[in-house]
Amino acid sequence: MEEVYVPAINADSDPWTLPLEDIDLAQGVIFQVQKHHEYFKRLRQENPVHYHANNPEIGPFWSITRYQDIMAVDTNHKVFSSEPSIALFDELLQEQQAPMFIAMDPPRHDIQRQVVTPAVNPLRVKNLEGLIRERTTEVLDTIPVGEPFNWVEKVSIELTTRMLATLFDFPFEQRHKLPFWSDIITTDPLQIGMTIEQRMEHLYDCLQTFSEMYKQRQFEGNESQDFISLLANHPETRDLEGVELLGNLMLLIVGGNDTTRNSMSGGVWFMHQFPAELQKLKDNPALVESAVSEIIRYQTPLSYMRRTATQDIEIGGQLIKQGDKVAMWYASGNRDETIFEQADQFIIDRPNVRRHISFGFGIHRCMGNRIGEAQLRIVWEEILKRFDRLEVVGEPVRLAHSFVHGIKDLQVIAHPRV
Repeated sequence: MEEVYVPAINADSDPWTLPLEDIDLAQGVIFQVQKHHEYFKRLRQENPVHYHANNPEIGPFWSITRYQDIMAVDTNHKVFSSEPSIALFDELLQEQQAPMFIAMDPPRHDIQRQVVTPAVNPLRVKNLEGLIRERTTEVLDTIPVGEPFNWVEKVSIELTTRMLATLFDFPFEQRHKLPFWSDIITTDPLQIGMTIEQRMEHLYDCLQTFSEMYKQRQFEGNESQDFISLLANHPETRDLEGVELLGNLMLLIVGGNDTTRNSMSGGVWFMHQFPAELQKLKDNPALVESAVSEIIRYQTPLSYMRRTATQDIEIGGQLIKQGDKVAMWYASGNRDETIFEQADQFIIDRPNVRRHISFGFGIHRCMGNRIGEAQLRIVWEEILKRFDRLEVVGEPVRLAHSFVHGIKDLQVIAHPRV
């Protein structure tokens, strides 16, 4: 009978007394119970370039936890390759390695990224702002007032799904397939009551759906600025098919769904936890852009990105060898006390708020950051017009996930302005 790996670290472990060699940051449970920041704090102090050798499911890996070291890795794509995967677990379609440009190095990465960038460039974002506000108004005006509801479901998922449908020019009446596919891409199927075979059936449906749309838009010679039309009609990407097409579409779905959706939920929780910051925003709505950056720093919706060393290199006095897996923990860098004063506090007007690294850095910096920020800004502008506060009832229900720092359920009572 095959042995099951039981990690030494668990929900009850003490971040400050557990032996360093047992700290396995790939265990999603420590994020679910919100102990990850204490582990990161300890590692930044005691072992900032940390080696964990004892996880047989993913193999040994390095954890980079200090801001400056993360920046050094993220900007050195020649030594730290994005191939073959950006995850420690090969969760993003683990049964078949689906190529995606975020998990590619130049020149392939640069070419494929440039093809789809027009869908989210500054001009397109500006042109979409009216639509974003119209939809935000519609959604916020239909939420129940004075009684509990799940903010994640009613607002965060709904608004991000509508934007995904626009960015893909996906049939609007079928838009809820998009977050469903995103969830099964990034989540262990057992966590969502699904077998591996069922997961593969859904991903095949995803591929079939997009393949048909891809061919149709080629046939039409479509010059629209949606992701599918851009990929389907560019000479460098028009021949994508199978898992490579699926890989790139998965990347765009997850990037447009998980990051904005979880920041949209996290921001409500933070404003509830720190009412003085909400009061600052109410007193001075011009702080909304700064508040959005602080929400994204504090949430860090994707906790890390993985790289693979292409040669031996020393970082922080540790020798990382060719072929080693390296995790850049953005969630740790965003709480680095040497960069952010009172890093564990939520402060919407902190002077260096834009220095957060939630979007990554260098050639792989999130290309959709502007559209995500615009959605969050408009949501908070419209919240301030309607509500005195959004009271969170009970603790958020979180994903047991080390990659996506996600919230599944956030029970909220909306109190209207008087």
